Amino acid sequence: MADPIRPAAARIIAVVNQKGGVGKTTTTINLGAALAEDGYNVLIVDLDPQGNASTGLGIESSSRKLTTYDLLLDDAPLEDVIHITEFDGLWISPATSDLSSADIQMVSNEKRSFLLFDALRQPAIDKYAFDFILIDCPPSLSLLTVNAMVAAHSVLVPLQSEFFALEGLSQLMLTIREVRHSANPDLRIEGVVLTMHDGRNRLAQQVELDSRETLGDLVFQTIIPRNVRVSEAPSYAQPVLTYDTASKGSVAYRALARELVHRYEISG
Repeated sequence: MADPIRPAAARIIAVVNQKGGVGKTTTTINLGAALAEDGYNVLIVDLDPQGNASTGLGIESSSRKLTTYDLLLDDAPLEDVIHITEFDGLWISPATSDLSSADIQMVSNEKRSFLLFDALRQPAIDKYAFDFILIDCPPSLSLLTVNAMVAAHSVLVPLQSEFFALEGLSQLMLTIREVRHSANPDLRIEGVVLTMHDGRNRLAQQVELDSRETLGDLVFQTIIPRNVRVSEAPSYAQPVLTYDTASKGSVAYRALARELVHRYEISG
């Protein structure tokens, strides 16, 4: 029975694709910013040793005293790890290259697949009243990614609109199935979002067609276009929504946030 005193738990979404360069971190940052812009409290958990989500939201390396690594492996209090960003309503648990050794250190821990699950359910999280927690996963199906899937309610898959886009999805789906059977039976696929899409390109059109024929309603109606402003924004440590609020990329990520929320309203 749910505790009536505790606030409703945040929706935890793992943003996953084992292939790099598909717009995973870009989607995490800008979807988070779009949700925050709509008034939701959002936490981004940077689970990628590259720390690109942290850099893209203006968290300097020198200020990352405690990181997601400490949250996972040292039981660091959540309030000592997370940072409020310059974007209202958007927080981040930053990452550094320390996470690159986390897989090895977690192997000997009997709760190795549940470390992030426990970290995101410590009572201290309640005071932040997060509505959404987005986990930016590394580009691999590692123990870190498994932790994200065990901790999450659902998985969001960015899919680049290029050749071989659908290859590799089968392995990801197998991993999701294994996690369901072993640790998180309620894990579902939130959906697939097409990224870096050029509507004038026949190949991109074919990828969209193949994706919708293969995956049906799992594919979001919203498509993220290939847009130079989206690519530029991280170098200014901003989401595209603040870097160029009227750009095609900003419009698309706002639409994706609305579609995501609408899906929750229908299902919940």
